[in-house]
Amino acid sequence: MRATRLVEALPANTPFIGPERLMRENGHTELVRLGANESAFGPSPKAVEAMSAELERLSWYGDPDSFALREALAAKHRCSVEQILVGSGIDDLMGLTVRAFVDIGGGAVAARGTYPTFAYHVAGYGGRLETVPYTNEGEQDLEALAALARRVRPSVLYLANPDNPSGVLVEGERIARFYESLPDETLLLLDEAYADFVAESRLMEPRFEDRLVRVRTFSKAYGLAGARIGYALTTPRNAERFERIRLQYGVNRNAQIGALAALQDDAHLRWVVAETAAALGEYETLARDLGTTTIPSYANFICIDMGEADRATAIVRALLRRGVWVRKPGAPPLDRYIRVSAGTPPMRAAFANALRAALVECVALP
Repeated sequence: MRATRLVEALPANTPFIGPERLMRENGHTELVRLGANESAFGPSPKAVEAMSAELERLSWYGDPDSFALREALAAKHRCSVEQILVGSGIDDLMGLTVRAFVDIGGGAVAARGTYPTFAYHVAGYGGRLETVPYTNEGEQDLEALAALARRVRPSVLYLANPDNPSGVLVEGERIARFYESLPDETLLLLDEAYADFVAESRLMEPRFEDRLVRVRTFSKAYGLAGARIGYALTTPRNAERFERIRLQYGVNRNAQIGALAALQDDAHLRWVVAETAAALGEYETLARDLGTTTIPSYANFICIDMGEADRATAIVRALLRRGVWVRKPGAPPLDRYIRVSAGTPPMRAAFANALRAALVECVALP
């Protein structure tokens, strides 16, 4: 029995190798988890309490409309409930966007080496992805992306802001100009997974147009990555399009409960953002002490320059042998960096000690 021609033609692909597999393959019983940009500071205690109180009702499905959560999100974003769609994380919403707008054989555009799940969905749904490289400074090249879009007229252009894997922020006014420069038939999928670490005034102003889908998550600053819940800000027309193809009971009931409670705990969110900034500052100091540099980050991770791609790969492996899990970008020029998530003070100390030892093993920085 054969699968579809599309699936048979796809190469074997694992976008992310998780820490559980790495532990099995490397003989670890635990790792210092600094590779997935999870929140090391945990979810809101209010979210944990609300979710725990409802565990006995796990036999119930969640509200397929996520109505209470959408009401709270509409109040937060000063929009209507009809302009919000809740999904099981940004990856789910990204897949819906590709399915809804990219025909088989249709075009999509992104930076080469950006968050890989977009490319995964484009390939999986039969689209054709074209890319442009990052600049030498590690930024997405907006001018090149716009020029490519005007040339190939893609159905969807993907942009992460703040970016993953670089952490670079593009100011909102520049994003708006970029959006306006795109062809009329190109939808901008704006991934704002790390927006909660940035002042709202620095992001693109609120806009609800059919050519724009903005996606956000509870996985990062809110600390609910394991609950898998995120949302899209778009037009009622686009939301209705997604309704036609989304999995109606795909959002976990307890995730809905936790996300709603987390939205009501601004103090915890502010604390996480402050702790994250402290962690990134400590990593910057460590990099300077080691004679290297970082890319200024507006996310909950930072990229540290290892000089060249092979060396960065060796450092990642040496860290893993010492029980510390980090990742590195896969495409140049960012592939010479290692990417480290913000950790608690003990996690940061473990990383610093392991990095110093790894550098000695892999020939110290000049």
